[in-house]
Amino acid sequence: MEFQTVVFYLFGAIAVAAALGVIVVRNPVHAALFLVLAFFSSAAIWLLLEAEFLAIALVLVYVGAVMVLFLFVVMMLDINVDRLREGFWSNLPLGLLVAAVLVVEMVLVLTGDFFRKWPAPAPLPADASNTADIGRVLYTVYAYPFEIAALVLLVAMVAAVSLTLRKRKDVRHLDPAEQVKVKASERLRVISMPAEKE
Repeated sequence: MEFQTVVFYLFGAIAVAAALGVIVVRNPVHAALFLVLAFFSSAAIWLLLEAEFLAIALVLVYVGAVMVLFLFVVMMLDINVDRLREGFWSNLPLGLLVAAVLVVEMVLVLTGDFFRKWPAPAPLPADASNTADIGRVLYTVYAYPFEIAALVLLVAMVAAVSLTLRKRKDVRHLDPAEQVKVKASERLRVISMPAEKE
């Protein structure tokens, strides 16, 4: 077995184990960290396929931006995990059925004649750049879908920020404008009270 094949199976196993960790762990922060590990493993597999741009984009965009935003949202929303997991066992049969259908579909695709119809791609020249090729296709053929995807991500970011800015009853808010307008005479009030009688 070649070294590249061993590395592929190693990172594939790590990615599958990390994906299972995302589903199984109870703490949402730990689930997010498992998802980061799955992204890094997927980026390593992209590197093995000589798609360097996709690997670095996966690390920078998803690990560097999306997962940080997700962690902030999880920590600020104060999610009640026990309440979310109440219907887990009632939805388990449906989830197992969907998982079985997906596994059967993947087995049929991988063992069928779908991949045998295509000839092996010609080797690329030494000065070929997949980053330039992706950029050329992305900004010419797929320019409108690229803009729509950017708009969807912008809406998701605005929604995440608006979820964290809701007013809570147990948090005291200070208004700096009201604090600056205070005069020296308003800082101390003398209250006249009648004397107490025994």
